[in-house]
Amino acid sequence: MAWLTKTEIENLGFASVGNPVFLSDKASFYNCEKIRLGHHVRIDDFCVLSAGFGGIEIGNYVHLAVYCELQGEGKIYMADFSGLSARVSIYSDYEHCKGEMLAYSNLSEDDFSGKHGDVILHSQSGAGAGSVILPNVTLEYGSGCPTSTVIIENCKAFSGYFGVPARWATERKKTMLELEQQLREKLASDE
Repeated sequence: MAWLTKTEIENLGFASVGNPVFLSDKASFYNCEKIRLGHHVRIDDFCVLSAGFGGIEIGNYVHLAVYCELQGEGKIYMADFSGLSARVSIYSDYEHCKGEMLAYSNLSEDDFSGKHGDVILHSQSGAGAGSVILPNVTLEYGSGCPTSTVIIENCKAFSGYFGVPARWATERKKTMLELEQQLREKLASDE
């Protein structure tokens, strides 16, 4: 995997970029002026980030594995220490399937008639390979799902979900809280 240089990243015109940031030269970024990247972000090969009206904001220590897709007109927010495994798709909008609207791929915000809503991943939340997250969904702190899950509703904190559509499956341990705190303390002492 080859990474974009600092100059190449700056030339893309992101709203903001942390340090260090590792962006694959095989990833694609659209509407960069609406994308914010935190510190220690890694985005692997063949990922696509296509920001709509709401933009995309990625916090610190976030990893997007190969073939992830983040797109839509609503806001997509990934908090610190959240992440996505390979081939996860996040959609912050959808088109009506009733034939009552134009396809909106090139419409302005005023002409858009599909439904859109924010997608929020809180800290320590994430999705396993091949999962899909749809609009108006929040993954609360420490929630997640394994492979091939379709998330259409909010996920409660420290809970695991599975299935199509996703259903509550298990409670997750809170050890991640201690590990996150230890890392934050280490980072603060290194500064």
